[in-house]
Amino acid sequence: MPFIPRRLRAALLAVASATLVAATLPAPVPLGIGDPLFPHLGNPGYDVLSYDIGFTYHGSNTKPLDAVTTIVARTTEPLDRINLDFTRGTVRSVDVNGLRADFAVAGEDLVVRPIGRLPAGVPLRITVRHTSDPRGDQNSGGWLRTSDGLAMANQADAAHQVFPSNDHPADKAYFTFRVTAPKDLTVVANGLPAGTVRHGSSTTWTYRTEHPMATELAQVSIGRSAVVRRTGPHRLPVRDVVPAADAKRLERWLKKTPGQLEWMERQVGRYPFETYGLLIADTKTGFELETQTLTLFERSLFTSGGYPAWYLESIMVHELAHHWFGDSVSPQAWSDLWLNEGHASWYEARYAAEHAKQPLERRMRNAYTRSDGWRATGGPPARPKPPSPGGKISIFRPVVYDGSALVLYALRQEIGESAFDRLERRWVKTHRDSTASTSDFVRLASRIAGRDLTAFFDGWLYAKKTPPMPGHPDWHSAKPVGQR
Repeated sequence: MPFIPRRLRAALLAVASATLVAATLPAPVPLGIGDPLFPHLGNPGYDVLSYDIGFTYHGSNTKPLDAVTTIVARTTEPLDRINLDFTRGTVRSVDVNGLRADFAVAGEDLVVRPIGRLPAGVPLRITVRHTSDPRGDQNSGGWLRTSDGLAMANQADAAHQVFPSNDHPADKAYFTFRVTAPKDLTVVANGLPAGTVRHGSSTTWTYRTEHPMATELAQVSIGRSAVVRRTGPHRLPVRDVVPAADAKRLERWLKKTPGQLEWMERQVGRYPFETYGLLIADTKTGFELETQTLTLFERSLFTSGGYPAWYLESIMVHELAHHWFGDSVSPQAWSDLWLNEGHASWYEARYAAEHAKQPLERRMRNAYTRSDGWRATGGPPARPKPPSPGGKISIFRPVVYDGSALVLYALRQEIGESAFDRLERRWVKTHRDSTASTSDFVRLASRIAGRDLTAFFDGWLYAKKTPPMPGHPDWHSAKPVGQR
């Protein structure tokens, strides 16, 4: 046989080995981390440390954006394949640790096959060149088309409609956004600005987060916007992003944020992030969203004149409260959603009681009356029913809002205001920049109360019927519709 140099023999052996692996691997399939509500969301085998996401916006919110997403991660188990959550875009190429990798699409997963098997505990750098398409159904989340550009609404599982990711709040990471847009537009994203660079008729804007973030909380705004700046408590930078034509009209609402920050800090401690502000977008969503450091609000909420001032202010506090409950302390699984929405609704109600004479007890009694019906429709607070087909945000039901604030009211009745306040502060301090579960909350509450509260929480979080309210034996829940 002819002589083959040693390096060439090694290269041929590597190719033969890779071919053998390819021949023996099963077909690509979508994976998940086993979330009861979203079984295919998230992916096992690696922990994302950071995302670096570049978008190029071509001046129209009906054209796909060119994009490059770089994921820095670490493997947690041996991997022959790397599954990423991604859909609504065209993948052009994928590199893994500097080497070109094969890829395929399976369901809403991008399945990447690196050259050779990756052992556990090694660094992983994945670069995906792709498009990001804003033309899909806005009701399913992802990019939101505004009157002058784009914004994002990724809750609960729509970030992967914008960029490849491990799209589950259990895997938080640091983010850098680099967005290139026509020079007459303004770009704002989560975190703090890290510079702008002009290239002829376009500008590249860079933003970085100083704290880890769940993918569902990512936010990028592109449009003809005014950025209104002020200072919050402890010299916190507060920046609001609003349609430029509405800046003066909206100021009566924007100026309330520093006072609301001070009020929340009196309840649970210092604001947990590097900046805060409102993103008021001219689009229709039917909801507001606590995107980290830059909360998304619909313009019409403030301009329609259809809501009393106290209600608008309490909604602003609801979204602000999420920055402690849901953003800084994120749910370990989506069935822990009651910890997010129940707490945000609790502080919304408390603020309305203190600032607008909307009695807390009246609101909680009304919630108690309706609680059994909410549980019958949506499941108990910590064991929610799966989302309806084609309606993933249907997990956001009344039982996780006032139905879960009612759990917190019952807990305060059970352990007393002083212990409850200590619990709230300890919760956000202990789990800051991390994730936590319902069982974590039960354990901490029991520790602070000085007694086992498992039986109490079993009834309030998992039972089909609402337990008796401590201190209010006269409260009764109405029978759900259709029952006798």
